[in-house]
Amino acid sequence: MEAKATMVMCSGKLNPTCSPLNSRISLPQCLYIAYYWFCPSMSDTWCHSNKMGVSPMYNVPAMEAVTVVRSFNLSERPPVLLVHGSANSAAVWQFWQEVLAQRGWSSYAVDLRGHGKSLGSVDGASMSDYADDVATVAKDLSEIPVVMGWSMGGLVAMIVAARGLARACVGLAPSIPASTRDERVRIRRGVFGPEEYGITSKNPVNQLAMPDLDLEERLIALNAASSESRTAWDDRKAGIVIPLLPCPLLVVTGSEDRDWPRSRYAGMHLPAEYLESCGSSHWGLVLNRRLLPQTSSRVVGWLDANAT
Repeated sequence: MEAKATMVMCSGKLNPTCSPLNSRISLPQCLYIAYYWFCPSMSDTWCHSNKMGVSPMYNVPAMEAVTVVRSFNLSERPPVLLVHGSANSAAVWQFWQEVLAQRGWSSYAVDLRGHGKSLGSVDGASMSDYADDVATVAKDLSEIPVVMGWSMGGLVAMIVAARGLARACVGLAPSIPASTRDERVRIRRGVFGPEEYGITSKNPVNQLAMPDLDLEERLIALNAASSESRTAWDDRKAGIVIPLLPCPLLVVTGSEDRDWPRSRYAGMHLPAEYLESCGSSHWGLVLNRRLLPQTSSRVVGWLDANAT
């Protein structure tokens, strides 16, 4: 089966349909990386140039990389905007993007600033900054997307949804929003890596945090690793307050996820529907190919009922 991967610049806007890429490629090759800059000083202009300078200030042009996989058939379904977790990148979504395309959903996997293929620095980046990155992409799509995030990215997705930029929100074992903020928490600058999550080696054989992933899946996870913002870590610890969401919310948990089990969401104040992926670890929710068909089928069924 073939997929068409498309990304073009049209009238200064990100528009994947106005001038389609003519070549057709096989499914394993369908990840097409598009780089673009959002320039606030240029009146909502998308700048496509690799010669622009990048400033450490967050209110100047910053580069975001987006992996786009178009659906296998033309449909009326909205796009799905995918947000990775802490200390990793958009590469973790490659299996989900393939499955979504097969089921008629086009997807856009964003590398947050300083992660993956995006430029900029994570040092000092807050959760609101990450939400700004996703919101920038969401606003430039031709229609309001579904926003789906994993782990930290699930909370970023909720922030974006709270801004009215999503028709539905899906969190795969998302970080939990707060009802109040603890101002006693000190917000620090600094950068850390995946070792904070128990990933201390690049050897795929010895990865206790990924018990249900095979070696190939573990290599994808390790290659997706990135630096992370201490500021965003402390920001979550202090509490990201989201009073309500103006759209439906689905939370997906893994039965073998020791960090974010279903019981951890018992006190979450936001109304949500819940699904559990039997056998999935935290990493398995995004990269376990043996469990993904069943998990994705249930998620897509929920999207069909709530986002179309």
